Amino acid sequence: MFTGIIQSIGTILDLKEKSGDVELSVHTGQLDMADVALGDSIAVNGVCLTAIRFGKNDFTADVSRETLSLTSLGGLTKGSSVNLEKALTLQTRLGGHMVSGHVDGLATIASRHADGRSERFTVTAPDELARYIAAKGSVTIDGVSLTVNNVDGANFELNIVPHTLVETIIGQYQVGTKVNLEVDVVARYLERLLLGDNAAKSAVKEKGSISQAFLAENGFYKA
Repeated sequence: MFTGIIQSIGTILDLKEKSGDVELSVHTGQLDMADVALGDSIAVNGVCLTAIRFGKNDFTADVSRETLSLTSLGGLTKGSSVNLEKALTLQTRLGGHMVSGHVDGLATIASRHADGRSERFTVTAPDELARYIAAKGSVTIDGVSLTVNNVDGANFELNIVPHTLVETIIGQYQVGTKVNLEVDVVARYLERLLLGDNAAKSAVKEKGSISQAFLAENGFYKA
């Protein structure tokens, strides 16, 4: 688990293809590696990876085909900047929100403009994830814990303060940039819970399964 508070901006050192997978090496920048052990988890742009080798200022992790196909890691090249965060401990301040490091899908930066000293972004989520995003709720973008300002269909707005623009790769985003999106884990579990006994039935398709009619039928909603 992670907090969504980025600890360093790293740089991709190398990507080696191995039987369709990729071995990813990352220079960790200012990330303190003194307490990192073999097998520890480090989030790279919000993707939880396992350190298989590491040094004072770098680590290497395997990236599976599944991860390459479902996240932005497949588009990284040597020299790419990435957000880094070590897994939280019981002593860690939970300054963001509970982040699993399991990316739900790729979102797209739809617009960006200045708003005072901050920058306001509009982000387009995949249609199947839009139902998990709520105004004033939490989302994770490339590993960064953020608060949603407004929601309009599959589009949602984020206000990024100057500190976050400097300390993460968000300052590099342009219109069209693909970003890793992780929705609030509570929303995912709540949807599954609302299915009740129907969750065990293979005929129930989770995508779009929670509707107003379903909620009324199961006593969660009154017209």
